[in-house]
Amino acid sequence: MQEMFLYTFQPVAVRVVNENFSLCELSIDGLDGFKDSLSEEIMVKRFKNRKASFQYFFIEEVEAGIVLTGTEIKSLRDGKMNFKDSYARIDNGEVWLVNLHISPYEKGTYFNHDPERRRKLLLHRREIKKLLSKIEEKGMTLIPKDVFINDSGLAKVTLALAKGKHTYDKSDTVKERDERRDMDRAMKGFK
Repeated sequence: MQEMFLYTFQPVAVRVVNENFSLCELSIDGLDGFKDSLSEEIMVKRFKNRKASFQYFFIEEVEAGIVLTGTEIKSLRDGKMNFKDSYARIDNGEVWLVNLHISPYEKGTYFNHDPERRRKLLLHRREIKKLLSKIEEKGMTLIPKDVFINDSGLAKVTLALAKGKHTYDKSDTVKERDERRDMDRAMKGFK
C-alpha cells in the first residue's frame, strides 16, 4: 500500500498527514533548510571601485540613485559591470555618470542597452549645488566609490568628492598596505 503525505508549510510548524489521516506536527526549529526557504531575504550586492582608493583621496561621500533601463539592472544583478575610468560630471544642474561599463544583458534582444552610455544620477538640488561649488572651488572631481542594490531592489551609487594623489602618495599607500599585510601575517603566525 502506498503512503500518502500532504505537506503544508507554516512559519511555526510543519503538518504531516499520513495514510491513517492522523495529524502530527513537527517543530521547524530543527529544520534549518526549511527556515531559510520560508524567509526570503534580499542579499545586498555591492561592487567596489578598488582602484579609486589607490588613485584618489576621498574628502566627502554622497549616496545617489541611478536611472537604469530594464536590461541594465538585470545585468547589474548578474555582476556584469566595470568601473574602468568612470567619473561623474554636473551638466545643467543634473549629475551624470560617465564611462561606467554595464555589459549588455545576455538574454536581451534588440532592446539591449549601450554599455558605455551616460547614466543620470538622482540627487536633491541642494546636494548638487553643494557638490558643484566644491568641485569648482577646490578643483576636485566626483568618483563612483561603489555601486550596490539596496534592500528595496534599487540601484544606488556612492559618489566620493575626491582629490587626485601624486605618485609619492601612491607609493606611500602601497608601503602602508604592505606593512599592514606583513603585520597580519605575523599575527597569524602567533595564533
